[in-house]
Amino acid sequence: MSKYRKASHAGSWYLSSKSDLKKQLNTWLANASVDAETYPARAIIAPHAGYAYCGECGGYAYRQVDPSRVKRVFILGPSHFVRMDYCALSSAEVYQNPIMDLEIDQKIYDELKATGRFETMKLHVDEEEHSIEMHLPYIAKIMERPPDQKQVTIVPVLVGALPPEKEVEYGQIFAKYLADPENLFVISSDFCHWGKRFRYIHYDKSHGPIHKFIHKLDKQGMDTISKLEPHAFSEYLKTTQNTICGRYPICVLLNAIKSFRSSINGNGCRMQMRFIKYVQSGQCTDVEEHSSVSYAAGAFVVRQ
Repeated sequence: MSKYRKASHAGSWYLSSKSDLKKQLNTWLANASVDAETYPARAIIAPHAGYAYCGECGGYAYRQVDPSRVKRVFILGPSHFVRMDYCALSSAEVYQNPIMDLEIDQKIYDELKATGRFETMKLHVDEEEHSIEMHLPYIAKIMERPPDQKQVTIVPVLVGALPPEKEVEYGQIFAKYLADPENLFVISSDFCHWGKRFRYIHYDKSHGPIHKFIHKLDKQGMDTISKLEPHAFSEYLKTTQNTICGRYPICVLLNAIKSFRSSINGNGCRMQMRFIKYVQSGQCTDVEEHSSVSYAAGAFVVRQ
């Protein structure tokens, strides 16, 4: 089995030229502002669609990261193509990327495997899935270091459709890693997928045009996530049925935060989540003809 996971979506979902890709990411990062309330981020929520749609939005999330503090990046992405009710680890050792290949932290993988709660995904499943890959260029760009310095490692985790008890369980497993300020968590998620092709056309006309209703729906979701209460977000999802594709990774993060907060390391810490950018792929005004996907950038900070 190959130790390399190829950059399957390079050249289609994002640029395959190293120089052009770095230039594009540099522009988006330069245009994004640092939010004093969420810098330096311990975790971020960022989108995973093609960069033509969400690349700029993602820059706002990654702008909240201080690369000098980070030695390891956990990437939790939802499974789009394989039905699973568990979390899975890669069978590869290195994730290839136009900017810089990223090595998987095998020590952490061994620790996760030792819990007995993680499966291993087949390489073709890994390479088909985009929810983790779309974050690799940004991670490679902001974490790039001189050759004589130790490079950052990654911990990619594919998250399935978890029942509530497993969201809690995985949150408890990841809590100790979230407590370590040298770790960064990247939670991969787009927000509302609206339109007939997504089988979601919920719309309350009292809020004006469809795109304004979608904005209100997503803002309610972001505000709920920012409360850092897993149960509140679960109730929001049940009530609205909002098609947030990274709902399970987000729930795992919220449960990790809850477990961290109740631990000795988290006792007395001030924790905050804020969303700093939101966009839609298009402005829907017609139920029959239009569709859109929403993208948001959020950051979670821990203050001692």
